[in-house]
Amino acid sequence: MSETHTVRLSPVGVEFDVENGETVLNAAFRQGIALPHGCKEGQCSACKSVLLEGEVDMLKYSTFALNDMEKESGHVLLCRCIAYSDLEVELLNYDEEILAKAIAVKTYKGRIARIEQLTHDIRGIEIELGSPMKFWAGQYVDITVTTQKGETITRSFSMANTPDQTQKLSFIIKKYPEGKFSGELDSGGIRAGAEVTVVGPYGTCFRRDERQGPLILVGAGSGMSPIWSILNDHLKSGEKRPVYFFYGARTRSDLFYLDRIAELVGNHSDVTFIPVLSHANDDAEWQGERGFVHQSVDAKLKQLAVDGQGDVHACGPPPMIDALQPVLFMNGFETERIFFDKFTTSAGATSAH
Repeated sequence: MSETHTVRLSPVGVEFDVENGETVLNAAFRQGIALPHGCKEGQCSACKSVLLEGEVDMLKYSTFALNDMEKESGHVLLCRCIAYSDLEVELLNYDEEILAKAIAVKTYKGRIARIEQLTHDIRGIEIELGSPMKFWAGQYVDITVTTQKGETITRSFSMANTPDQTQKLSFIIKKYPEGKFSGELDSGGIRAGAEVTVVGPYGTCFRRDERQGPLILVGAGSGMSPIWSILNDHLKSGEKRPVYFFYGARTRSDLFYLDRIAELVGNHSDVTFIPVLSHANDDAEWQGERGFVHQSVDAKLKQLAVDGQGDVHACGPPPMIDALQPVLFMNGFETERIFFDKFTTSAGATSAH
């Protein structure tokens, strides 16, 4: 018989059970309680909280996420905490809307229905699930697949489809030199028809309803995936607000979905698409913006004089997110109006998008 303990969250007053050997964060996910989180692996500090009462053991974590001084003062990482008694935990970061819109994390069986080449290093895949999954636009799942050679790989990918498509999920995946999942897609190790296990949904970078001001969407690489979901979900909602959709790429050959975007912009006059190429100096035919995407975002925000009004959803590689943060703060955006999904690209990490 497995022993369970009770976790009480302060100051929100939420209680839930955690089983023997289960992390506090996973227990919350299982019961539909959306706590702040990022990597789920003790690397990012998004779930850092204060242990007020009780005893825990911490699984291996990075001291960048929790340094020794913080640990001594009672700080813990919920994704690494194993409970040995009932606990009272003070949340340092929480969002009432996230807690209210929490969806229980579940396990689904499915299969890869289609694999599509979008650019030389970006792939699209579709997964058909055996049962419907509820999620919010901008969230992600963990996908586990066994290759033709019998190796089991788990990676995290954001849905590109809208939440009304509950049994056919689509994903945009970038191929990295050391990326096992994307590499196996290209080499034939992962094929259409392969059975997969999907666990989710995760993530707090989802679209918010009934907000004021422009919607600023910034993507690069496979960061198009959650941005595409958020954009289309917003348009389906019928809400009226100006949308500025930035996409950063190296060259014109790295752009995709251009016909779909053109059709979308043609049907929705409040959507502006701004592709930005960082390596287009030799491309005399390119009429669009050049440089890094965060520079174009900065210029547009200054031109619009939005002064922090609106919401920003930014999804892409860490350098893009790191460059964008000071731009947004300098343009008056408060942290509660900024939603990031920073994709890791480590071959060993389970959270490589």
